[in-house]
Amino acid sequence: MGVPVVIDAPGIPANLEIEQILWKKGLKSIAGVDEAGCGPLAGPVVAAAVIFPSDYFHPGVKDSKKLSAVRREGLYAEIIDHAICFGVGIVHHGEIDRLNIRQATFKAMRMALGQLKIQPDYILFDGYELPEKLFKQEAIINGDSHSFTIAGASILAKVTRDRLMLEYHQKYPQYGFRQHKGYGTAFHREMLKKYGPCPIHRRTFLTRILENRDK
Repeated sequence: MGVPVVIDAPGIPANLEIEQILWKKGLKSIAGVDEAGCGPLAGPVVAAAVIFPSDYFHPGVKDSKKLSAVRREGLYAEIIDHAICFGVGIVHHGEIDRLNIRQATFKAMRMALGQLKIQPDYILFDGYELPEKLFKQEAIINGDSHSFTIAGASILAKVTRDRLMLEYHQKYPQYGFRQHKGYGTAFHREMLKKYGPCPIHRRTFLTRILENRDK
């Protein structure tokens, strides 16, 4: 369950301090944006955007990487139930190879923001912001640890991507996507050397691995 937040109340959670400053300025519709899947060797990059009511807070919502898969799933449902609106953008392996991962991530972010049903007054990005300045926006290093809203987006992005990778595991079980979600673990690299890439691998990420395989 979420708990109400009173602006200026003593002991307001540390990861709401950024939002509190913006609320005081009259910026009520604050969108948090985060991505999942920049680094893997396979699968899509996923970005999510979310806007919460200014009186909503859930203490369990934090950096998705610090949560178990079961906990993330539960919080995903909580976030969907309580968000004013949210959006998810998915850019698949082929476009990642064509655009490069940075541009593909920007595209996923734009897609997620484009799905929001209301226009944000301000956007908080994790790590780096979009190059265009269409909205008031701010990039926060380790934003999913410092902003409740970004943390909510990180959970939406992570859960969405993990679900996709579990589906891919059913199609290509030899690579172990269920365990590593496409990241370059030792097992994943060994399977790449053994079987070569499957249709969802990012070819531009595999040059060295495949070169070593051919030697």
